[in-house]
Amino acid sequence: MAVKLRLRRVGAHKDPIWRVVVADSRSPRDGRVIETIGHYNPQRNPSVVEIDLERARHWLARGAQPTEAVSKLLRICEGKATPPKERPKASAAPPEPIAEPTGEEPPAEVEAEGGAEPEGAAQAEEAAGQEQ
Repeated sequence: MAVKLRLRRVGAHKDPIWRVVVADSRSPRDGRVIETIGHYNPQRNPSVVEIDLERARHWLARGAQPTEAVSKLLRICEGKATPPKERPKASAAPPEPIAEPTGEEPPAEVEAEGGAEPEGAAQAEEAAGQEQ
């Protein structure tokens, strides 16, 4: 049996309210359902979206496929459930300006971390060895 998370229309004529349901994909839109896990009312300002995320995750873990509309509603509900991410605080010092390229190569660094030499230094040593 292919199970889907989808919307079921309820409400009056020209006043739709949608229920988020778990149903067999072969049943009609407003037909038999396995479980109702939430509702969506687009007529309110702002729209009301309430979904039991725990039950939705339960069904998704067991192979239920959400429709496009339900996927969007799940993302909206998950955004409400998670706390907002902390933004990095602005530092007191302004950012350092980026130097424009002048066409000259910068000198190779002599010190390297971990005992390894930079590629430019190794090539310079090889060239010096060949000249002698």
